[in-house]
Amino acid sequence: MTPPALSIRPFQPSDAHAVVQLWHDCGLTRPWNDPYKDIARKLTVQPGLFLVGTSGYAVVASVMAGYDGHRGWVNYLAVAPGYQRRGYATTLMQAVERQLVAIGCPKINLLVRSGNHAVVAFYEKLAFRQDEVISLGKRLIPDSAATAPAS
Repeated sequence: MTPPALSIRPFQPSDAHAVVQLWHDCGLTRPWNDPYKDIARKLTVQPGLFLVGTSGYAVVASVMAGYDGHRGWVNYLAVAPGYQRRGYATTLMQAVERQLVAIGCPKINLLVRSGNHAVVAFYEKLAFRQDEVISLGKRLIPDSAATAPAS
């Protein structure tokens, strides 16, 4: 049986709880990062680059992207575990790539947690390659009392 097609649309505020649950189900959340605050922040900057995928009325996928004038960034690409391996992640990435190209974005960067070899392999199939860089980060506004690990 052919799985239903994924419908893609911009995120709507009423999607917040479903999207956060999706991120939890996919292991994308961390105690020091409030996903609701991430959503609220994204809705203030390029909200059209925050997409959800639906099957019927259910939110089953998401991707959050941005463009800073130099590089595009992709975050929170997620497909609900029961809907994986149907091409939905690829479809979402293609949709967000089209949007980024349309606004003049020459390159996409993204971060994958070390050791997540399956996700690296997925992105490699989409022609992403590892850049020879070291990612550094600095928290400016803490989301919670929990702190990120040192490494």
